[in-house]
Amino acid sequence: MSKVWFITGASRGFGRSWAIAALERGDRVAGTARDISMLADLVATYGDAFLPLQLDVTDRSGDFAAVQQAHEYFEQLDVVVNNAGYGHFGFTEELSEADIRNQMETNFFGALWVSQAAIPIMRNQGSGHIIQISSVGGVCAFPMLGAYNASKWALEAMSEALSQEVSGFGIKVTIIEPAGFTTEWGNTSSVHSTALPHYEDKRAARAAAARQTPPAEATNAAIFAVVDAEHPPLRLLLSSFAITLANTAYDKRLAEWDQWSDVTKACDSV
Repeated sequence: MSKVWFITGASRGFGRSWAIAALERGDRVAGTARDISMLADLVATYGDAFLPLQLDVTDRSGDFAAVQQAHEYFEQLDVVVNNAGYGHFGFTEELSEADIRNQMETNFFGALWVSQAAIPIMRNQGSGHIIQISSVGGVCAFPMLGAYNASKWALEAMSEALSQEVSGFGIKVTIIEPAGFTTEWGNTSSVHSTALPHYEDKRAARAAAARQTPPAEATNAAIFAVVDAEHPPLRLLLSSFAITLANTAYDKRLAEWDQWSDVTKACDSV
């Protein structure tokens, strides 16, 4: 049986790669973009199998309308991929109120609104899969990415709770945690705070640590493995580098919790 996908941020990066791959295997896709003209080539190539939708995910009513339109058009909704998002680069001291609010509105609230819109449809049909695109930055945090990390940690917490809330309705939830891939995330899609001179050395160190990354298309098989699985994972890291980063972070946490366990256990009684 072919699947019907709803993918936010389908004009570039992961969203575009997964939309094309799904269409190529015979699935049908509703793809959103803020600039719908960037989806014109997909309409020309795939015809009625692809539904382009203009959407800014920060618009809650727009999210509900877009999900409803996709469901009415295809008459089912199997996979919702909350992919729309961007990276905000700025050290914590550099973040303006607008910086952090805009980051949360897109990366967290956008995914929340789309998820809320999809749940009643999936509950009524007794099945569905919500794919939340987080990051290895939703597992561990990095200098100059505090706003981005905060948005992804919030997304992960909400999604873990959601997975427990909707499992009885036949709805599955998976959190995808990629490390770096070749997309526009760190380039044209990124936003930067006004720089303060105190952090120039750390900014330079981060730039020097940049590494070669695999293309977005390298993740296609992994996404299909998840959406086609009878029992998909709650979380899936993408790339060996992501595994290294996550394992290092958790090893450090476990060691520190163990080191301070006497202080922790002393709170059990007065």
